[in-house]
Amino acid sequence: MKLKSVVLGLGLAAASAFAVAADTWKLAVTDVEGMERLQLEWGPFKEALETATGESFEFFAVNSRTAAAEALRAKTVDFVVSGPAEYVVINKLTQATPLIGLGRPDYHCAIVVRAYSGINTVADLKGKKVAFGDIGSTSNMLCPMQVLADYGLDPINDIEKTHTSRNIAHEALKAGDVDALGSNAGSWLNVRNKETDLPYGFFKMLARSGDLPNDMIMVGAHVPAEKAEEVKTAILENKDAVIAGITAHEENDKYVGMDLVAIEDSAYDYVRSMYSNAGFPQFDNFIGD
Repeated sequence: MKLKSVVLGLGLAAASAFAVAADTWKLAVTDVEGMERLQLEWGPFKEALETATGESFEFFAVNSRTAAAEALRAKTVDFVVSGPAEYVVINKLTQATPLIGLGRPDYHCAIVVRAYSGINTVADLKGKKVAFGDIGSTSNMLCPMQVLADYGLDPINDIEKTHTSRNIAHEALKAGDVDALGSNAGSWLNVRNKETDLPYGFFKMLARSGDLPNDMIMVGAHVPAEKAEEVKTAILENKDAVIAGITAHEENDKYVGMDLVAIEDSAYDYVRSMYSNAGFPQFDNFIGD
């Protein structure tokens, strides 16, 4: 009997012994804590994955990104659903590789200011106070900092930065307590669109990134390459059903309109640049952990 572990990301060491020993792949999701949430929010995906591949999968709950990396390194998890920033570190620590890209629509970040603040270019933010989201977040911290760097501003030394929740940053920008905020563009628009007492043009996007690299299903280095390829092919051949599984729960609404695509590690070099510009050029540990 074959053993299959699917928490999206184990390694190739001892691959043949692993292949004959297992019958269920272990699957993890880095930003979902607890087995109950995993089953509720990602259960339909697991079922669709099993139907598409003919393989058996079992959830493996992790309570942090570090725990996911350790599980991959220990070969106790095989496939992992993760974001771009998490992937870059996990790849460095475990040699796990991307298998399938979860192509989120309108996945980019923006720098937002008050429209009539006198801030009209990124250079005008030098010496100003800028609020970012969760430390280590791809679209709420690393990406906005990269946008500043892309426009010639040093996000470490040229601004006064702070980290807070999106809603608090939005209120602070309204009140003038910060000069700009860096955020996932779509998520900020959702906050802005709930405003009832401000004109639509009270804010403006000063700069935005291109579309960000995809979230992904990654595979551990221990999983035999031919098995990983079989799983990838089956997912792509049955993508509509797999997408329906992912988007079945409202907690995954960010994936509505998504596509599933084959991806390569090089697609994440831009994220590695983000780490460097944010002051973490080694990208070998999780920022904020």
